[in-house]
Amino acid sequence: MLPSTWISRHGLVQLLAGLLAASCAVQAGTAERLQAGSFSSVSPDKTLPDDWQPLTFKRIERHTAYALVEEAGTVVVKAVSDQSASGLTREISIDPRQYPVLQWRWKVNNILRQGDVTRKDGDDYPARIYITFAFDPDNASYLEQLEYQAARLVYGPDVPYRAISYIWESSRPAGTVVANPYTDRVMMFVVQGGSEHVQQWVTETRNVYEDYKTAFGEEPAMISGVAIMTDTDNTLESAIAWYGDIEFRGK
Repeated sequence: MLPSTWISRHGLVQLLAGLLAASCAVQAGTAERLQAGSFSSVSPDKTLPDDWQPLTFKRIERHTAYALVEEAGTVVVKAVSDQSASGLTREISIDPRQYPVLQWRWKVNNILRQGDVTRKDGDDYPARIYITFAFDPDNASYLEQLEYQAARLVYGPDVPYRAISYIWESSRPAGTVVANPYTDRVMMFVVQGGSEHVQQWVTETRNVYEDYKTAFGEEPAMISGVAIMTDTDNTLESAIAWYGDIEFRGK
């Protein structure tokens, strides 16, 4: 059996592993910006954004619906969750030292009444973005290496090592940083808290490199994936969210 830090309600490791199941990787180059989710350049007639794949969970029967829609003249991803959970993922390979800054736009229609980042039964969010990191044996303890090898046996060879989740939380203020209630391998950063900006487009900018060091107290390995997720299966509520373009920028 895997150590408890690898187990979650959603199959959190399954989510992280799914980030590496997509068909295309973005390789860091010399450009000032790298597009991880260029939704605005895609036709709303397409089923999914280019290079993004759906991620569903075996024990979750109700899935969040994702679609490309036109919003204020720009194509974005719309997520509709009704007591459901699933995500969209893209595999990437980016050096956070070279491209430390993450920027994206998002909007939510409502917050969740029972959402609470500190509780397992409140671990639902109208919008969140995951950034995963590859395994770095040089920064892993002997026990962590054993846990990681066990996870690879169950979930495949490309299980990410750690992750940051940027969330739109219901009750905690922006600036809150806390471990996911199911595993300390995922650190949650509240970037929007409460209803002040509900039904408004908000542009977010985060330094992923610095956030990782704050979260885990060490230098990050390569970024291995990005995901968007709107889920309400634990709180049994509903939520609608929209996600705009997601990009990484140089220093």
